[in-house]
Amino acid sequence: MKARITVTLRESVLDPQGEAIVGALKSLAFEGISSIRQGKVFDIVLDDQPSETAKEKLDQMCEELLANTVIENYTIELL
Repeated sequence: MKARITVTLRESVLDPQGEAIVGALKSLAFEGISSIRQGKVFDIVLDDQPSETAKEKLDQMCEELLANTVIENYTIELL
């Protein structure tokens, strides 16, 4: 079973990396970009198991390691 976890900063948290990317793109003459928010993507392959069990494990992984839930949100997608 495959899963994709996407971790992004909460909307209320400033994203200095995103702002730096906007500045770099503008310096390369890319116009019309008002903001960028960056994040992390984890593609995980799990041993075969029921999807509900997998979702619980993935949620625990996010809560304990993959995301800083104080400043980040995450989504889990079973592929």
